[in-house]
Amino acid sequence: MRRASRYQTVSNWFYNLVWCACWPAFGVSSSPIVLHRERGRRPGAYLLAANHLSPLDVPCIMKETHRQIDFISIVEVFRNPLIGWFYGHMGAFPLDRGRVDTGTTRTILDRLKHGRVVGIFPEGSVQTDETSVLYGGRMKPGVFRIAKLANVPIMPVVIIGTRAYHRLWSWLPVRRVRYGVNFGEPIEVREGEDLPALEARLREAFRALHEELKGAMPNVR
Repeated sequence: MRRASRYQTVSNWFYNLVWCACWPAFGVSSSPIVLHRERGRRPGAYLLAANHLSPLDVPCIMKETHRQIDFISIVEVFRNPLIGWFYGHMGAFPLDRGRVDTGTTRTILDRLKHGRVVGIFPEGSVQTDETSVLYGGRMKPGVFRIAKLANVPIMPVVIIGTRAYHRLWSWLPVRRVRYGVNFGEPIEVREGEDLPALEARLREAFRALHEELKGAMPNVR
C-alpha cells in the first residue's frame, strides 16, 4: 500500500475539517437537487470537469462529492498570502493562464498518479449565461490534454443555481436556495482520439446533463 505523503496527510486533514465546518451553513440554507451522486464516488484518479457560473460552485460541488477534490485555481488568487495558504492547505494549486505552465501540469499529473481527483473548470473562469459552455460557450483545451497525458477519465458535472448565494439573505437557515448538481458518466479517453473529438464528447455530456437537470428543476438557472 502506497504511504501517504506529508502533503496528502495535511491536505486531507484540513480539507475534512473545512468540509465539516462549512457543511451546516449550506445544509440549513439550501434544498439542492443532486442527480447521480454515486458516480462521484468512483474510485481512482479522474478529472472532475464542471461548468462555472459562480464562485460558490466550488463549495457546493465539494459538499455533494464524497471524494476529496484538488481544485485548480488561478495564480492571481494565490498572490494573497492568506488565501494562498488556505487554498494550498485545501489541496488546491495555482495555474498561470498567461503562459504554458509546465509546473502546474506536472503537479496535476502527480496528483492523478497518486489516485486523487483533480477539479477543473474547462471554461477557465466564472461565466455568464451568454458565455457558458451550457449555452455553447468556449472551453480551453487543457483538460483534454491532461486527460490524454494521464490516461484518466473526465467526469462531467453540471451545476446551476449557486448564484442565489450572492444575495445575503439566501444564507438564512430556511433552506430557500435551490441549486442543482448532476454527475455524468466518466468519459474515457479512446486510443488515438484527437482533442476536438474528446471536446465534442464532453460538450455533448454537458448538454445532456444540463437538460436532465433543467427537467428536475425547470425554474433554476
